Amino acid sequence: MSVGVFIDGAAGTTGLEIRERLASRGDVDLLLLPEDRRRDAAARRAALNDADVVILCLPDDAAREAVALVDNPRTRIIDASSAHRVADGWTYGFPELGFDVAGAMRVSNPGCYPTGFLALLAPLVRAGLVPADWPLVVHGTSGYSGGGKAMIAEFRDGGASAHRAYALGLRHKHVAEMTLRAGLAVAPIFLPSVANTYRGMILEVPLPWSRLRPDMPPSRIADALDAAFADCPLVRVSHDEVGFVRIEDDAGTDRMTLHAFADPVEGQVRLVATLDNLGKGAAGAAVQNLNIMAGLDPMAGLACQARSADPPPTL
Repeated sequence: MSVGVFIDGAAGTTGLEIRERLASRGDVDLLLLPEDRRRDAAARRAALNDADVVILCLPDDAAREAVALVDNPRTRIIDASSAHRVADGWTYGFPELGFDVAGAMRVSNPGCYPTGFLALLAPLVRAGLVPADWPLVVHGTSGYSGGGKAMIAEFRDGGASAHRAYALGLRHKHVAEMTLRAGLAVAPIFLPSVANTYRGMILEVPLPWSRLRPDMPPSRIADALDAAFADCPLVRVSHDEVGFVRIEDDAGTDRMTLHAFADPVEGQVRLVATLDNLGKGAAGAAVQNLNIMAGLDPMAGLACQARSADPPPTL
């Protein structure tokens, strides 16, 4: 028996990516509105309430409005916006970190930057290797597809630089999510930027290990990450000795790769995560949560090897 899924916002970047992952599956029945009824309020309300699972790919305010339109106790919701990531009554959609997605009625997808940050830091905080009140710094660079249609058009028209730092006021909306979900007592300093590449993401967190844990070797970090993600096919901990890590290393996939580089002489550690901002950072995470909530194969529709790095066709 197939699961009825309605993607509200299916014409947006994340919606198209989700639809691409679901389109050929026999265990999912996509509920689609014809072009001339997409803005029909009655048709949209009906679709929201007819679906077994609704996936919201909308701006925050529109996502909240959509939730209010669901007036039955049966329909389950996955919200890919940032509207409910720290809200009461919503389950955080990061199953690898132990959140009970399977039994949830309302699931909030993690943000793309928080996904990498939390994968690196949450296991270390939980293991007592990084104090909850340590002043952390995280730098992240994303492909421009994370900025939506306007930013995509700007970069493709040649009107944008090769690399752009933003959120210079240090009040990015992901900070609250990072702080809460990592179990931190002090908000990290978040330094986001966007690069002139369509998709892909790289995050880095430096740790002065000799000050944090002078009694422990830096290898304890990799041990903690290994233990946290041992049975997680979409998260891999790399032990390879590499000379560089690229923003595109996991682009076009639904996986994430974690690295812990260390200088034991100076006692410094450089944590690095790579993922696809549209894969594990958005659409891939939504499909993974859908699979788990519906009791389907958790890996159905997901790719650990690269798909095309090009954007999916528009509707």
